[in-house]
Amino acid sequence: MLTKTVFARSSLCPGQSLACSFQICNQLLFPCSSKIRFIGAREKPMVCPLKASFWDSIRSGFLKSNMTQVVEPPSTLSEEEEPLPQEIVLVEKTQPDGTIEQILFSSGGDVDVYELQALCDKVGWPRRPLSKVAAALKNSYMVATLHSIRKLPGTEGNDQKELIGMARATSDHAFNATIWDVLVDPCYQGQGLGRALVEQLIRALLQRDIGNITLFADSQGPISLEWKSLSLITSWPFSIAVVDFYRNLGFEPDPEGIKGMFWYPRY
Repeated sequence: MLTKTVFARSSLCPGQSLACSFQICNQLLFPCSSKIRFIGAREKPMVCPLKASFWDSIRSGFLKSNMTQVVEPPSTLSEEEEPLPQEIVLVEKTQPDGTIEQILFSSGGDVDVYELQALCDKVGWPRRPLSKVAAALKNSYMVATLHSIRKLPGTEGNDQKELIGMARATSDHAFNATIWDVLVDPCYQGQGLGRALVEQLIRALLQRDIGNITLFADSQGPISLEWKSLSLITSWPFSIAVVDFYRNLGFEPDPEGIKGMFWYPRY
């Protein structure tokens, strides 16, 4: 089993750390038997894609409308229609007392800001104005959640539901999306749930024909990754083990010398 660590910036809670360990499931997008940890960060990023140029992959979408007509297969959805939110049971287990617990992934639905605030408290993020948190959720392209649902013996229809994870994505609704605020309840870390949360979110974005997906994270050197039709901008701890891990997957560091840049207020 390969073990990797990721440092992820939080837009809801900038500059704070979030520990979120998880394993990769072999049914998901990425190779199995890896473990990743998301932590908020401050480092400036560098960039590095896989086989195709990251910027070329973005430009190609815009060039289609300016060049020779491109014949594409007909869409199964109308222009106004989008895939319905998904709900997937990732884990189901029975406790010694007979309680059945399910871990449910959802790519839609409302998030209670007070529940989210409690979850942020658990991972050590500072509190933000709830009005701004609500606005961030409302204006996100997609909000994915993990809930623990406990079914107690003899209490049919009286299930206990708790928010244990969340990630959200902003998007231009056409070409690009960026994943933010990945967090998992510390009590549920180390079980592969964080990885599953991100990968299921990516799948949901791909179903909406969003082909360039970015994820900003902290390290000594952020990396831009491209996987098939999917582009990921991310930063990982820049150690020999991590570089080798991604090289084994076909990634190449710093393609064309591309660097990511950020602007921050000075006050």
